[in-house]
Amino acid sequence: MNTPAKSTADTFVTVGRATARAGLIGWRNAVFAAFFVSGLGLASWMSRVPTVRDGLGLDTAQVGILIFGLSAGSVVGLLIAAGLLARFGARRAMLVSISLSATGLVFMGVGVSLTPSAPFVFAALAVFGVGMGSLDVMMNVEGAAAERAIGRTLMPIMHACFSLGTVVGALGGAAASALEIAVFWHLLVMAALALGTIFVAVRFLPAAIEIDTKADAPRVPWRERLRDSLAVWRDRKLLLIGLIVLGMTFAEGSANDWLALASVDGHGLSNTDGAIVFGVFVAAMTVGRVIGGPLLDRFGRVLVLRACAAIGIAGLVLFILAPNTPLVYVGTILWGIGASLGFPVGMSAAADDTKNAAARVSAVAIIGYGAFLVGPPVLGLLGEAGGILNALYLVLMLMVLAGLAAPAARPAVSARR
Repeated sequence: MNTPAKSTADTFVTVGRATARAGLIGWRNAVFAAFFVSGLGLASWMSRVPTVRDGLGLDTAQVGILIFGLSAGSVVGLLIAAGLLARFGARRAMLVSISLSATGLVFMGVGVSLTPSAPFVFAALAVFGVGMGSLDVMMNVEGAAAERAIGRTLMPIMHACFSLGTVVGALGGAAASALEIAVFWHLLVMAALALGTIFVAVRFLPAAIEIDTKADAPRVPWRERLRDSLAVWRDRKLLLIGLIVLGMTFAEGSANDWLALASVDGHGLSNTDGAIVFGVFVAAMTVGRVIGGPLLDRFGRVLVLRACAAIGIAGLVLFILAPNTPLVYVGTILWGIGASLGFPVGMSAAADDTKNAAARVSAVAIIGYGAFLVGPPVLGLLGEAGGILNALYLVLMLMVLAGLAAPAARPAVSARR
């Protein structure tokens, strides 16, 4: 007589486990979607930079100043993300962030196609940057939490989703350019797609995470928090890890900002072909991140980072000096693969010291975002003075330094790779 009751109990357990697993998969997929949308929005803008430059009648230095609006906004987003998470929870905070990004995209289109105005586009880029910067923090926080709950290494694939989004965004930008679709209509569609995707995806984020972000915890005096945060900057190894991230992030960011324009101005390609070259770069980044996890497990951080630096340096030299279009593409592929793993590996290396992981990761992130902040105007000024291709030698030098600093990423004996 107990058999039916036992079977019913087993059924409930099985259903409960299946439900829990489905919830974890939904959570994981929601984070995948956030990474994808982030890359899609960024590449949609970047792929149209040559068209924006032509439409607003800007020179190279002025384009650098324009892009600075995006970089500055991103840093603001980075700084306010924790507060948004604490106040609104992950679901609503992500919606706030993507709403800002979508608004910025639409206003960029207005400032380029409907009422051309460089200052208006600068402001729109800043709004877009605030949304993208804050979303960047939120999706990484959610991704790390989902990874722990599932018990599998997922962050490399999550970052690959970002790169996949940039591929789709770049291809969309190339298609829009080839079809002579106005920047406004192109970015309006991308904004609607991004907002709709996140609106659906956030429903699969666990509500418990939102409660946890608001949970009461012992408050540490702000002076003590500030002292702990500043102390990590005296760690020589951490600064060398920061140098790795600086070099690799500068290589990635310079391609995001300038690759399409460098292909047009430096190698005489059309605006459409420039967008395609950018698409090839982000595709190479995606491949590098997909295969990077197994390579890191097999060969270790130091060897992989040195190999990435060497490949990236070769790619940059080839891109700068390429005498024909096929070699431009080859250089672009090597450049993308070389820059693909620096940022995620740097984050992992910074977090090896679990006692001060938050402060260490924050410090390295600040260095990385500093590259995004300073890079565009510096390369713009150098490009205006000596040509955008020659300006890329600065990127090459920083990649050399990143390769030399690679041993700093070696995990401690007790740390896991």
